[in-house]
Amino acid sequence: MRAIIYFLLLLSASRQETPPWPPKIGIYEQKISHFDFSFPSLTFNQRFVYEDQWYKPGGPIFFYCGNEGNILSFWNNTGFLFDIAPTFNALILFAEHRYYGESLPFPSSFNQPYIGYLTIEEAMADFANLIPAVKQQFNATSAPVIAFGGSYGGMLAAYMRLQYPHIISGAISSSAPFKWVTGEASLHTFFESIKEVYFSANETCIPIIQAAYVEILKRANEGQNGLKNITIELGLCQPLETLEDLDRMLRWSRNAFVVMSMMNYPYSSSFMSDLPANPVKVSCDRAIKFGIKNPLAGLREAVGVFYSKSPESCFDYKSQYIDCADITGCGLGDDSIAWDFQACTEMHLYDPSNATSNDLFPSLPKTLEEVNEYCYRKYGVRMSEKQLLTAFGPISIWKRASNIVFSNGNLDPWMKGGILEDVSKSVTALQIHGGAHHLDLRSANEADPPSVKIARQTEIEAISEWLKEYEDYCCQA
Repeated sequence: MRAIIYFLLLLSASRQETPPWPPKIGIYEQKISHFDFSFPSLTFNQRFVYEDQWYKPGGPIFFYCGNEGNILSFWNNTGFLFDIAPTFNALILFAEHRYYGESLPFPSSFNQPYIGYLTIEEAMADFANLIPAVKQQFNATSAPVIAFGGSYGGMLAAYMRLQYPHIISGAISSSAPFKWVTGEASLHTFFESIKEVYFSANETCIPIIQAAYVEILKRANEGQNGLKNITIELGLCQPLETLEDLDRMLRWSRNAFVVMSMMNYPYSSSFMSDLPANPVKVSCDRAIKFGIKNPLAGLREAVGVFYSKSPESCFDYKSQYIDCADITGCGLGDDSIAWDFQACTEMHLYDPSNATSNDLFPSLPKTLEEVNEYCYRKYGVRMSEKQLLTAFGPISIWKRASNIVFSNGNLDPWMKGGILEDVSKSVTALQIHGGAHHLDLRSANEADPPSVKIARQTEIEAISEWLKEYEDYCCQA
């Protein structure tokens, strides 16, 4: 019997199920605040998406903790849950994070005082209230729940297991940068990691990219003529006229390398942008084509892999990148405003690029004082450097937890902020060689490196153990 179960687990690790489209959509009426009782009657509609075609009574609920974006984007890019749901007879449930996508509590959600209800604690309480309601809807009140999440969502999945163990039986926490966000490690290693990712793809492109930035700063010192030359050679739509323009353009270009490093999947993808397979290698190859003698052209072509510039068009750098409190980028649209606010309050993401030989980029520092000035001017708040540390505890808090798998890929620039070593027998860590940002949560693909296949198998076995543990606990006489 055990051999049959093991065979089924192996099969589910390699199965590829396309997330059903269009998804089934539900709405749940949430309280504006679970902790502020000044306005107990105020509610908003939280969106959730689900799939029940594989669910059978006695099966679990696979719950994805929505993070900083439209939940449909995560639905389309978290195929691992769909790959394994048939094996486990699972109900799949994705919950949209408050203030993202269509789950907006107020008509003017992004203005004060309304945006003040955007906190991690409130979002987790939303999840904790939604899950029992969905259980009731599907007559699955005794179903165990396994939480999944990637990046910030990976943090939420683990925190849900820690804070709500009576609701969440286990958690797969992928690419979750706890140590950086709590301030227990310096974020400058994030940018060093991007250089390491590019070095692993083709070390020849490193000096070309670095030379491009040296040349840009040299020309900028020549005044307006220098800025004009940079504008022309990089193919920018708007001219560089001020040092503020220059700073924004540099951050815009850095953002391309950040996202390509994160989304460095071995197949084409369309998560944060439409990218080819192995985008880091593709951008490196483009830079190398022009060589060290023409580094600006190399930089232009490298960032063009992310910003998808055709030879006839120009880069609209002012609309393609918006500066914010998170130095790694906030994205665009309303979701970027919500994340910007979170970076101003609970998410610790302001450490500067160190601009040494360990970094690809020029110095673009952003101190705590500068972030606080920006946040106060925009939202009337100031960052508490240890907010998350105080609210949820230091890394050592995981010694008190159970049934969590932390996974990180060595091609992910967020890896060094993650939990990389086993904490206990039931709180374990996986390091995925050749893995980019939460690659293990994506659908199985023929191009996947062997390490991610092994990681998924390990995660499946952990889930199986957690469900057996739950069954033994809940169903004993």
